[in-house]
Amino acid sequence: MKHSSAILKTTPLISAMALAGALLLSAEAESAGLLKPHNTHYPDLQIKSHHVDVVIEDMYATTTVEQVFHNPNPSDLEAIYSFPVPDKAAVGEFSYWIDGQPVSGEVIEKQQARQIYESEKQQGREAALVEKDSYKTFDISVFPVKANQDVRIRLVYLQNTMTDTGIGRYVYPLEDGGVDEQKLSFWSRNEAVEEAFSFNVKLRTSYPVDSIRMPKHPGANLQQIGPHDWSATLTNQASMTGSSEEHSGQIQTAQPVANLNQDIMLYWRHAPDLPAAVDMLAYKEQGNPRGTFKLSLTPGSDLPRISAGRDWVFVLDISGSMQGKFSSLVEGVRQGLGKLSPNDRFRIVLFNDRAQSFTQGFIPAEPGQINSILQQLDQVRPGNGTNLYAGLKTGIDQLDTDRSTALVLVTDGVANVGNTEKRRFLDLLEKRDLRLFTFIMGNSANRPLLEEMTRVSNGFALSISNADDIVGQLMLAQQKMSHAALRDIEVEIDGVRSKDLVKPRLANTLYHGQQLTLLGHYYQPGEAEIRLTGTVNGQKKTYTTRFNLPETSETHPELERLWAFAAIEELQAEMDYLGVDKDSEQAIVDTAVEYGLVTDYTSMIVVRDEVFKALNIQRSNQQRIAKEEQARSSRATQPVTAEQHRVDKQQPMFVDQNAAQANQSQPRASVSPSRSGSGAGAVSPWLVFLIAASIALLQLRRLKQN
Repeated sequence: MKHSSAILKTTPLISAMALAGALLLSAEAESAGLLKPHNTHYPDLQIKSHHVDVVIEDMYATTTVEQVFHNPNPSDLEAIYSFPVPDKAAVGEFSYWIDGQPVSGEVIEKQQARQIYESEKQQGREAALVEKDSYKTFDISVFPVKANQDVRIRLVYLQNTMTDTGIGRYVYPLEDGGVDEQKLSFWSRNEAVEEAFSFNVKLRTSYPVDSIRMPKHPGANLQQIGPHDWSATLTNQASMTGSSEEHSGQIQTAQPVANLNQDIMLYWRHAPDLPAAVDMLAYKEQGNPRGTFKLSLTPGSDLPRISAGRDWVFVLDISGSMQGKFSSLVEGVRQGLGKLSPNDRFRIVLFNDRAQSFTQGFIPAEPGQINSILQQLDQVRPGNGTNLYAGLKTGIDQLDTDRSTALVLVTDGVANVGNTEKRRFLDLLEKRDLRLFTFIMGNSANRPLLEEMTRVSNGFALSISNADDIVGQLMLAQQKMSHAALRDIEVEIDGVRSKDLVKPRLANTLYHGQQLTLLGHYYQPGEAEIRLTGTVNGQKKTYTTRFNLPETSETHPELERLWAFAAIEELQAEMDYLGVDKDSEQAIVDTAVEYGLVTDYTSMIVVRDEVFKALNIQRSNQQRIAKEEQARSSRATQPVTAEQHRVDKQQPMFVDQNAAQANQSQPRASVSPSRSGSGAGAVSPWLVFLIAASIALLQLRRLKQN
């Protein structure tokens, strides 16, 4: 049998309509799929089937992906499958079917994993490898896909779930953004699914949900199964009618049943008037001195609106990718500026390979001034590269220290001109008194850079997919900009021996409707006190409650991986901020190997059991996977009850001071017509700006489709 290292070829990509700053069409976008070097002569390997099963439970989601690849060639080939890194996802399982049985992978250091994979491949033996390409993609290599045969793989990853102002959001990422020019120049890809595609979600939440939606998939089957259970399903099978042909025992359809080139988005909305609450999950095996807990704090709606005039700085990208789209941007600016309060001022900064202060300083939001600026903006023609640093620096120059300032930055953060070092961006922001509101576009966006920039300015970051309900996302953002925030927050847990507490990097400030999640270890079961402190408009606020950490709880073993992932993210962010530290690198490797996680420094390798044994690689991840699968199966048979994880019912943490009865929780923030835009204070120009642009975007899409 002949072998070849040639890989795959792509079909022409369907040009994706992407959101450039939540208002624009993107350039042609890459997608998840099988990779192959350009100009190789082998026919494409095929994706026969792609099945996704998602279980969203209180506080985290589990995503399982199974795929079957087919090799129509007369030679054995290697398959390389690439897909975008899901936001905050911990990959814990990868299985490759050998001799008809799934063999799960083990995590080892990245270089060692690659060496083992190449060695096994050279000897013609089965091997598979999962590697992480920084924040961009997971790349799965499988050898061999035998001539005229199939190969099957399974991948499982975990993510924290959160709601924002009562809205939950799950993204299954497929568009990778197409921003890696070197990669694109080398690889082509095939994203077509030939025979069967399915996407199934089970939503199990102990707080009532009044509706779910998938805005980009109107054909999805959405059902409420019970008081706390919903399902969403997309399916497509190859038809046996029409044009098809027998080829090596495989049915080949004239058209693919699906293309892996558009993110799949699910939203759910909690019922209104739910109480602010503290929810907790814990995992502690019997006999193990160490347990793991996760706390989710959902504050009330007591943050006041901002009524004083504000300064708004819009930093707008006019690089080459904006050609053909800039007119939509200008129209959005036109309508947005027209809604500013008379007390507000605005500035516009443009950047491509250089930056310019387009308005030459702040301008009062007066109709005559606005019209004059917009007439000049109409004449701008986009082009050249992306000097993000210059755009940001120009945006924060000439601030008025006597006024509250919001800087709205819309970018994917893929800086390719000028300063690109992360430390330089952070230095720029640390000494300034402003809030950076970052809209992170696409799955290949440099989330580590943009989120850290947001953190040091005590702002907030909002990830946006092409499949998002854009207006809904902007409604949530508008409320954050128009309300005061809880700043300089600190969290303490007393009464039990706990340690290794990890909170998100962006959790120095809590904005209207946001949740706070905490993960940690405990060594002493019993009653604990949690205390959250911060300031609102300069006044200190304190929230407290008490809860119990159990002696034994074995329902959620996945918490261990979620804690490990959060701890690794914290270590990586510190190295990005302070510089490379060998001790921190080793700590990441040690943690990732112990908990079975794919990182920038570790990979997951699959070989035959006898090879694992010969290489002295312990099968610890195999044991962890079995434990998690058993727990998931057990949870699936148990009914969900109302507020089953809430731990502050007896002593509400967020007490309503105006309630007639003592110990009554505040209502949590939620989306409603009375809270969505009007009221005291300035109306956010960003909301109107982007709603107008999203309408223009829809019109352009319809024109292209017609």
